[in-house]
Amino acid sequence: MPVIRRGQTEDFEEIAGIQAASPEAAQWETADYSRYDLWVAICEGRVGGFLVARALGEGESEVLNLAVSPEFRRKGLGRALLSTVVEGYRGTIFLEVRESNLAARNLYKSMGFKEISSRCGYYEFPPETAIVLKFHSC
Repeated sequence: MPVIRRGQTEDFEEIAGIQAASPEAAQWETADYSRYDLWVAICEGRVGGFLVARALGEGESEVLNLAVSPEFRRKGLGRALLSTVVEGYRGTIFLEVRESNLAARNLYKSMGFKEISSRCGYYEFPPETAIVLKFHSC
Protein backbone atom coordinates (compact mmCIF):
# COMPACT_ATOMS: atom_id res chain seq x y z
CA MET A 1 0.00 0.00 0.00
CA PRO A 2 1.37 3.46 -0.86
CA VAL A 3 2.18 6.10 1.72
CA ILE A 4 0.13 9.25 1.15
CA ARG A 5 1.64 12.53 2.27
CA ARG A 6 1.39 16.23 1.49
CA GLY A 7 3.22 17.18 -1.68
CA GLN A 8 6.23 19.47 -1.53
CA THR A 9 8.07 21.60 -4.06
CA GLU A 10 10.77 18.92 -4.10
CA ASP A 11 8.15 16.58 -5.64
CA PHE A 12 7.41 18.85 -8.62
CA GLU A 13 9.93 17.23 -10.96
CA GLU A 14 8.47 13.76 -10.42
CA ILE A 15 4.92 15.16 -10.65
CA ALA A 16 5.79 16.80 -13.98
CA GLY A 17 7.03 13.45 -15.27
CA ILE A 18 3.84 11.69 -14.21
CA GLN A 19 1.73 14.41 -15.78
CA ALA A 20 3.70 14.22 -19.05
CA ALA A 21 3.16 10.44 -19.14
CA SER A 22 -0.60 10.93 -18.53
CA PRO A 23 -2.16 12.73 -21.53
CA GLU A 24 -5.62 12.02 -20.11
CA ALA A 25 -4.81 14.23 -17.10
CA ALA A 26 -4.95 18.01 -17.07
CA GLN A 27 -1.58 19.47 -18.04
CA TRP A 28 -0.79 22.20 -15.52
CA GLU A 29 2.36 24.10 -14.67
CA THR A 30 3.49 22.10 -11.64
CA ALA A 31 4.48 25.24 -9.72
CA ASP A 32 0.78 26.20 -9.73
CA TYR A 33 0.02 23.19 -7.53
CA SER A 34 1.64 24.97 -4.57
CA ARG A 35 -1.46 27.19 -4.41
CA TYR A 36 -3.72 24.20 -3.66
CA ASP A 37 -3.87 21.09 -1.52
CA LEU A 38 -1.39 18.65 -3.01
CA TRP A 39 -0.98 15.01 -2.02
CA VAL A 40 1.46 12.46 -3.36
CA ALA A 41 1.49 8.68 -3.21
CA ILE A 42 4.93 7.30 -2.41
CA CYS A 43 5.58 3.89 -3.89
CA GLU A 44 8.92 2.12 -4.08
CA GLY A 45 10.61 5.21 -2.65
CA ARG A 46 9.34 7.72 -5.18
CA VAL A 47 6.25 9.68 -6.19
CA GLY A 48 3.96 7.26 -8.00
CA GLY A 49 0.91 9.52 -8.23
CA PHE A 50 -0.50 12.86 -7.14
CA LEU A 51 -3.79 14.59 -6.47
CA VAL A 52 -4.54 18.31 -6.32
CA ALA A 53 -7.71 19.68 -4.72
CA ARG A 54 -9.10 22.86 -3.27
CA ALA A 55 -11.88 24.03 -1.01
CA LEU A 56 -14.41 26.16 -2.89
CA GLY A 57 -16.32 27.44 0.09
CA GLU A 58 -18.19 26.14 3.07
CA GLY A 59 -19.07 22.51 2.39
CA GLU A 60 -17.77 22.38 -1.21
CA SER A 61 -14.46 21.28 -2.68
CA GLU A 62 -13.05 20.20 -6.01
CA VAL A 63 -10.49 17.70 -7.26
CA LEU A 64 -8.42 19.60 -9.83
CA ASN A 65 -6.11 16.85 -11.05
CA LEU A 66 -5.27 13.24 -10.32
CA ALA A 67 -2.67 11.18 -12.13
CA VAL A 68 -0.72 7.99 -11.50
CA SER A 69 2.49 6.99 -13.21
CA PRO A 70 1.77 4.31 -15.86
CA GLU A 71 4.01 1.80 -14.07
CA PHE A 72 1.98 2.11 -10.86
CA ARG A 73 -1.54 2.06 -12.31
CA ARG A 74 -4.02 -0.57 -11.14
CA LYS A 75 -2.19 -0.85 -7.80
CA GLY A 76 -4.52 1.28 -5.66
CA LEU A 77 -2.62 4.58 -5.74
CA GLY A 78 -5.45 6.55 -7.34
CA ARG A 79 -7.95 5.07 -4.89
CA ALA A 80 -5.68 5.87 -1.93
CA LEU A 81 -5.19 9.46 -3.08
CA LEU A 82 -8.90 9.97 -3.69
CA SER A 83 -9.72 8.43 -0.29
CA THR A 84 -7.56 11.09 1.33
CA VAL A 85 -9.76 13.80 -0.18
CA VAL A 86 -13.04 12.01 0.55
CA GLU A 87 -11.99 11.56 4.19
CA GLY A 88 -10.47 15.03 4.55
CA TYR A 89 -13.12 17.23 2.98
CA ARG A 90 -16.66 17.31 4.28
CA GLY A 91 -19.62 18.21 2.13
CA THR A 92 -19.80 18.03 -1.65
CA ILE A 93 -16.77 17.19 -3.77
CA PHE A 94 -16.81 17.90 -7.50
CA LEU A 95 -14.49 16.86 -10.30
CA GLU A 96 -14.32 16.70 -14.09
CA VAL A 97 -12.98 13.78 -16.09
CA ARG A 98 -12.46 13.24 -19.80
CA GLU A 99 -15.40 11.44 -21.35
CA SER A 100 -13.01 8.86 -22.87
CA ASN A 101 -11.22 8.12 -19.57
CA LEU A 102 -13.24 5.05 -18.66
CA ALA A 103 -10.73 3.75 -16.12
CA ALA A 104 -10.97 6.97 -14.09
CA ARG A 105 -14.73 7.16 -14.47
CA ASN A 106 -15.05 3.60 -13.17
CA LEU A 107 -12.78 4.40 -10.21
CA TYR A 108 -14.83 7.46 -9.30
CA LYS A 109 -18.12 5.56 -9.60
CA SER A 110 -16.76 2.74 -7.43
CA MET A 111 -16.01 5.31 -4.73
CA GLY A 112 -19.52 6.79 -4.79
CA PHE A 113 -19.16 9.68 -7.22
CA LYS A 114 -22.21 10.30 -9.41
CA GLU A 115 -22.19 11.74 -12.92
CA ILE A 116 -24.30 14.88 -12.88
CA SER A 117 -23.60 16.70 -16.15
CA SER A 118 -21.19 17.23 -19.00
CA ARG A 119 -19.26 20.18 -20.42
CA CYS A 120 -18.74 20.07 -24.17
CA GLY A 121 -15.33 21.28 -25.30
CA TYR A 122 -14.01 21.55 -21.73
CA TYR A 123 -10.65 19.97 -22.56
CA GLU A 124 -8.45 21.48 -25.25
CA PHE A 125 -5.55 19.11 -25.93
CA PRO A 126 -7.12 17.12 -27.43
CA PRO A 127 -10.60 18.66 -27.53
CA GLU A 128 -13.03 16.59 -25.52
CA THR A 129 -16.14 16.70 -23.38
CA ALA A 130 -15.78 16.61 -19.60
CA ILE A 131 -18.07 14.56 -17.42
CA VAL A 132 -18.85 16.36 -14.14
CA LEU A 133 -19.06 14.14 -11.06
CA LYS A 134 -20.23 14.82 -7.53
CA PHE A 135 -19.69 13.08 -4.20
CA HIS A 136 -21.32 13.97 -0.91
CA SER A 137 -19.40 13.27 2.27
CA CYS A 138 -20.94 13.50 5.75
